[in-house]
Amino acid sequence: MPGRTIAIESTMSAKTDVLELVQRMPDNASLEDIQYQLYVREKIQKSLDAVAGGKAKSNKEAAAIIASWRK
Repeated sequence: MPGRTIAIESTMSAKTDVLELVQRMPDNASLEDIQYQLYVREKIQKSLDAVAGGKAKSNKEAAAIIASWRK
């Protein structure tokens, strides 16, 4: 199911969020599909939390860090 959009609702409990995610998936979704969607959802939430917490880097800062690796 790669490429499918995952809606994230931060006010839900983790259990409710997972139940709704699974309910939105097709009946023939495999365990691997479900694991992938949970993995992507977790990564997106961690990124959103980092942005909200002021821990994210701007594109310019990220480019400077990557450029420093090449030296």
